[in-house]
Amino acid sequence: FLAHHPMRSLDFDEVQPDKTHNWVNLTRNDFDTLLPLASKATKAAKTAPQERAIFKLFTNAVNTARDEWVYDLDSAALKHKLACLIDAYNKEFEATKKRGKVDAKLVSKAIKWSAGLLGNVGRVSAAPFSKTKVIESAYRPFFSLAYYADPIFSDRLTGNHNECFGSDFKFAPKCFALTAPGASKTFSSLATKGIADWHFLGDTQLYPIKRKVDGIEVDNITDWALKQFTAHYKDQDNNGNAEPSPQPPSKGRGSKADARKITKETIFHYCYAVLHNPAYREKYAQNLKREFPRIPFYADFWQWAAWGEALMALHIGYEQVEPFALTRTDTPDAKVRAAGLSPKALLRADPAAGSITLDSETTLRGIPPEAWTYKLGNRCALDWVLDQYKEKKPKDPTIREKFDTYRFADYKEKVIDLIMRVTAVSVETVRIVETMKGAQR
Repeated sequence: FLAHHPMRSLDFDEVQPDKTHNWVNLTRNDFDTLLPLASKATKAAKTAPQERAIFKLFTNAVNTARDEWVYDLDSAALKHKLACLIDAYNKEFEATKKRGKVDAKLVSKAIKWSAGLLGNVGRVSAAPFSKTKVIESAYRPFFSLAYYADPIFSDRLTGNHNECFGSDFKFAPKCFALTAPGASKTFSSLATKGIADWHFLGDTQLYPIKRKVDGIEVDNITDWALKQFTAHYKDQDNNGNAEPSPQPPSKGRGSKADARKITKETIFHYCYAVLHNPAYREKYAQNLKREFPRIPFYADFWQWAAWGEALMALHIGYEQVEPFALTRTDTPDAKVRAAGLSPKALLRADPAAGSITLDSETTLRGIPPEAWTYKLGNRCALDWVLDQYKEKKPKDPTIREKFDTYRFADYKEKVIDLIMRVTAVSVETVRIVETMKGAQR
């Protein structure tokens, strides 16, 4: 080709990188004019006037580097694992003191080591197991685990987490969990109550509505954000444009006038709705892969805030949502019963048939098509649940040998109940999101 097409005779397009040095997948939209959801400058700001983003603080979710050791469905099983982990770690701490240095080649292979844990063993011993350090963590979408929140055993449990979730990590504010900028996964958002795992949504960042400063609960939505929203919608009202539709007051909130007053909480809900808007995600898909989200002003603030509040209630309170009515079929597996065994765990979904086969005896039917369309990343919500409850051999050899106690049969009824509730959440989420498509921008 080059022999017959000299480069001097070819026409070239000159490509200029954008302000963040991207050369490909360049965007031409109004993203830069929107309100930043978060920024490193605002996070580092020492005074309120320096804050120019909706959230003051955001943090990476927790990256433990040893999930199989510090997470478990069963708090008692978690205690046994941690007793072993703490004992092995403290033995290495004493051995390191005698050697005078950390030697990665000499540490016990009974537990999983990482750069962070090797750094810790050279300077501090671990306290005995304490049940006060066991908290609930959002591990994967619609799946929580007991988590041992000790900074020694989690490589990325930092001061940011202290400020977001308290020094004991038991402060559990409502949060957005968002796919972190630069992640390879499709942008996703899901609300949590408190702390979550780094792989909750691929690579995950958390944006809490509240935080702790010197033990005192304070707003994490900035005064700057409140001023921007209040000024914008006040100006629209004064000009006779885009009058916010009145909303009935929530129980205990007072008058209609109070209900229509923009607050930091209503901004929080508004942003959550915007981040679920299909038109927003499509228009700014490339930006959301590379940057912190930015938030537009839509015409009807109150409608979007109401959608956000409804979505958040569904996503945080999924375990209390009214179960979707599914048909359960049980056909005894005579062969395994005769052998004195539990039915073989399958957890296999068939979207075309609207069914989930739990094991060799039980199938759930009647799952509507829209339940499969509510996706977080590459999986629908139901698939996230099924994947977490499958029987898998642990990767860690010590866990596999000593602590491999999980059996689906022990959680079968819980999973059936959860599937029915997550089906209801999925259907209602899809209904709300579909309604957004027809909303006036």
